[in-house]
Amino acid sequence: MRTTRSTTRKSSPAGLLTALAAFVALAVLGLLCPAVALAQSPGALATGLHISDGRLTEGNGNDFVMRGVNHAHTWYPGETQSLADIKALGANTVRVVLSNGHRWTANSPADVAAVVDQCKANRLICVLEVHDTTGYGEEAAAATLDQAADYWIGLKDVLAGEESHIVINIGNEPWGNTDPAGWTAPTTSAVKKLRDAGLAHTIMVDAPNWGQDWQGVMRANAQAVYDADPTGNLIFSIHMYSVYDTAAEITDYLHAFVDAGLPILIGEFGGPADQYGDPDEDTMMAAAVQLRLGYLAWSWSGNTDPVLDLVTDFDPSRLTAWGQRAFNGVDGIAQTAKEATVYGGGTPGDTQAPTTPGTPAASATTATSTALTWAAATDNVGVTGYDVVRVGGGSETKVAASTTNSVTVTGLTAATAYTFAVYAHDAAGNRSARSATVNVTTGSAPTVSCSVGYRVVGEWPGGFQGEIALRNTGTTAISGWTLGFTFAGGQTVTNMWGGTPTQTGGKVSVAPASYTSTIAAGGSVTVGFIGGKGTTNPAPTAFTLNGSTCATT
Repeated sequence: MRTTRSTTRKSSPAGLLTALAAFVALAVLGLLCPAVALAQSPGALATGLHISDGRLTEGNGNDFVMRGVNHAHTWYPGETQSLADIKALGANTVRVVLSNGHRWTANSPADVAAVVDQCKANRLICVLEVHDTTGYGEEAAAATLDQAADYWIGLKDVLAGEESHIVINIGNEPWGNTDPAGWTAPTTSAVKKLRDAGLAHTIMVDAPNWGQDWQGVMRANAQAVYDADPTGNLIFSIHMYSVYDTAAEITDYLHAFVDAGLPILIGEFGGPADQYGDPDEDTMMAAAVQLRLGYLAWSWSGNTDPVLDLVTDFDPSRLTAWGQRAFNGVDGIAQTAKEATVYGGGTPGDTQAPTTPGTPAASATTATSTALTWAAATDNVGVTGYDVVRVGGGSETKVAASTTNSVTVTGLTAATAYTFAVYAHDAAGNRSARSATVNVTTGSAPTVSCSVGYRVVGEWPGGFQGEIALRNTGTTAISGWTLGFTFAGGQTVTNMWGGTPTQTGGKVSVAPASYTSTIAAGGSVTVGFIGGKGTTNPAPTAFTLNGSTCATT
């Protein structure tokens, strides 16, 4: 597994409980909810991407909502195929890690120009960030925001004229947990320095507390920082990891900016649990979709801790469980990203929704899947995709997406009734009325003969590596399977190879990877994983394969 030279620290191990207590105290005192005036539209907008009425907007006035990932270019400059791979999985934006030379080898003007060209060639909006500032004040090796600003000014000739294609993220997580109130003045000064140098691009600023702002400094001072930018083309970036492990924390923080008319996005976020907690990535993504805010998942590949890799070894065909969630899950990148209109995506001013898709018809229904087809919708510009939803109990849940008028819904439970419907959408984000529904009942799971061997390969404080060997003890091959088991000790699966996990509480369901989907008669496949744990790590006591109980070995 590759490792970076980066500190991918997302929360401080020292004093975390004290930090959280301080957060609560600030909330009680009302210091995290300042009364702020609505941000006004700037008098002079940038030529390209700019802020209008608290939202990131393209030069033609269309909203642009970032959906993408972070890529560690400065540590892996040879991975030039990554941007094309990121685009192919549906992203419209990539945040590119650069260095100003303070901690790592500086990315030269020629290299940065090549990155911008690659972004444009792959029809991606490019957020460029200096990573050397990470954790300033707590990380002794970190650069200052002033030094980062000097780097951007040195790149002025490269960046000029690219206002429609790039955003300048002055410095990554530019303050640690030591006196985070010190963040405000250097942030304001760096913004002014860039503007005085003539850079008119939209500027992105990261929060203190290693980007997570758990002490509310950015939240409390956002209006003052925004007002310091004479162009008004500034957007705030919050990084959400284990500090944001409840829906209330996430929605409260984002609404504070939206309600104040201040532009914000989730510039980094992770889903896998770590020793500090378990981020609520489902709420992060759902809230971003609901509020039409951008999000950028951390990160493509090459992390020191591979649990945060979206793909393994920069291979887009090897999505991790985290990568599957971020790209292909509900409210994920593939379902919600819209290409920037500067590249031809969408139509300025298009407000007409597609027609209603036809009633879906089900076929080839098995115990765990069903194929749906429907009559295509039409649109004045063009239908770009369909969302399939499960309907029930007065609500609906998105379960699949497709660019054509058919899809196979997988991950269903055997002998269960489902109701599905379809929406169509266009490039401008207009959505049709919902189609009529179709009722589907999955078949009973065929009985299989199986045995399972479970073992812990290694353990460390807060984590472990596990291995599950599945053996087909029957006389016919098993093609396609679902493994079920329950953790009794609060363990969580954070990364898996050989299968894709879904976990609710202690209950874990695993679907096979393409290379483990068939188990020959008398044969076996192995699934490995990285897990989080508490003080104990008891092994699951029972396993099922396609609903049949397996012997344990």
